[in-house]
Amino acid sequence: MDSRELAQFIEARDGISKPWLLVLLRLTKLKERKDTTPHEIYMAELSALHQELMGLGEWWVGNENELLNP
Repeated sequence: MDSRELAQFIEARDGISKPWLLVLLRLTKLKERKDTTPHEIYMAELSALHQELMGLGEWWVGNENELLNP
C-alpha cells in the first residue's frame, strides 16, 4: 500500500484522530523517499518517527479487539 492509498484508508476509517496511523503514514512517505533522501537525513527522520511512536505508549491496551480485528 503506498502513501496515497494509506491516506485514503485512514480518511475512510476516520483515522485522522489516531496518532499511530499518522505515524504509519509518515513512515510510509519516508520509505517512498528513501532512494532520493541522503542517508543521514533519512536516518534522522526515521529516528524521530521512532521516538514519536514510542512516545505514544501502550495506546493499544484495551483496544485490542478494535485494532486487531477490523
